[in-house]
Amino acid sequence: MGVDGRLRAVVGLAQAMAAACAPRDSVRAAARGARLAMDGSFAAISAWERERGRLRVLVNEGGLRGGEEEFPEDESYPVHDFPEITEFLHERWVGGGGPHAWVEGAGGGRPGRRGEALRRRGRGTCVVAPIVLSGRAWGELYVARDAGLPDFDADDAEFATVLAAVVAAGLAQNERLEEARRLAFTDPLTGLANRRAVDMRLDEALEEHRRAAAVVSLVVCDLNGLKKVNDTLGHAMGDRLLERFGSVLSLCGAMLPGALVARLGGDEFCLVSVGPPADEVVRVTEELCLRAAELELGEGVACGVASTGDPIGPVKSSRRLFRLADAAQYKAKAARSPKPVVAGRDTAVVRLADAAAAAAQEVPGERRRFRGRP
Repeated sequence: MGVDGRLRAVVGLAQAMAAACAPRDSVRAAARGARLAMDGSFAAISAWERERGRLRVLVNEGGLRGGEEEFPEDESYPVHDFPEITEFLHERWVGGGGPHAWVEGAGGGRPGRRGEALRRRGRGTCVVAPIVLSGRAWGELYVARDAGLPDFDADDAEFATVLAAVVAAGLAQNERLEEARRLAFTDPLTGLANRRAVDMRLDEALEEHRRAAAVVSLVVCDLNGLKKVNDTLGHAMGDRLLERFGSVLSLCGAMLPGALVARLGGDEFCLVSVGPPADEVVRVTEELCLRAAELELGEGVACGVASTGDPIGPVKSSRRLFRLADAAQYKAKAARSPKPVVAGRDTAVVRLADAAAAAAQEVPGERRRFRGRP
C-alpha cells in the first residue's frame, strides 16, 4: 500500500470510529480499520487493566481461530506473560522515548508468549502498537498476518504507531462523549438516572406496550422526613439520606429485570419497569418500603404504583402514567401508609388522577395540579 493508500486508510479508520454509536462498535471499527490498513489477516484491541495486572481483549476481528470470539467475555492474560508491556512502555519512555510499535514473528523475537501464540494459530508475524491515552499506556493494537503471507517489517511498525495514535484519539473522543451522555442522564448526587432519562425510557416503554402489549409500570417515591433532617442535622446529612435511599432503590430495582431507577429531583424518586407483571412490581415496592423504613435517617417513604397490568384504562402518554402514580403516592403519603398504594386497585386514586388531568387540560410538562405537601 502506497503513501496515498495509507493516508486514505488512516482517514477511513478515524471516520469509522467517529460514526460508531456505541463503545463496542467503536473498538470493532478500530480493529477492522487497522487490519485493513495493515493488510492483516487478524486484529485485536486490548485494554491494560492495572488493578488486575492483566491485558484484557476487547475485540477480535478478521480470521478468527478456534477459541477466539469477536467480543470475548473474559479473554485476558497476566501482564507477566508479556514483559515488554512494562519494559517497552515504561523504561523506554523514562529515557525520553515514545510509544513505538514492534514486530514479532512465529520463529521468536521479543521475549514472551506471542511467538508461541502465532505458531499455534497459524499466523506468521504480528505488529504490536501501544495505545496511549493522556500519557499513560491504555492498551494495545495487535495486527497479525497468516503464515505464508509477507512478514511485517520496520516500516509496518512505524505505520502501526500512527494507527494506534488515531485509535487513541478516537477512544478519547468516545470516552468524552460517553461521559457527557452519562452526565446528561444521571443525577449527580445519587448516581441514579435523572428525569430526562426517565422520560426517554417511558416513551420507549409505552411504544413497546402499544406494539407488543408489554406491561409498563411506574413507581413514584417520596421520601418522608427529608426537610426535618435538613433543618435539624444539616444538608450534608440530608444528602446522605438521599444517597442511602438511592442505594436501597437501586438494590430493589435490580429485582426487576431491566428496571430503570431514578431521582426526579428533591426528595422524589421513581422506578420504571417494563415486562414484569404488576404483582411483581408491587411486591418489590413493598420490599422497598420496608427497607426505607429501616434507614437510620428519615421517616420511610411514600410510594405510588401505576401499571398497565392493572385496570387503569388506556395509557396514551407518560403524563397519564405519572398522574396515576402521583395520585397513588399522594394518598400513601397523606395516610402515612407503610405500604404502596396501587392506582389500578384503588378507584379513588384513578378518579383523582383523571380529575387533575381534566383540570390541567393535560398541559405539557405539567405533572400535578392536585398535589400539595402534607
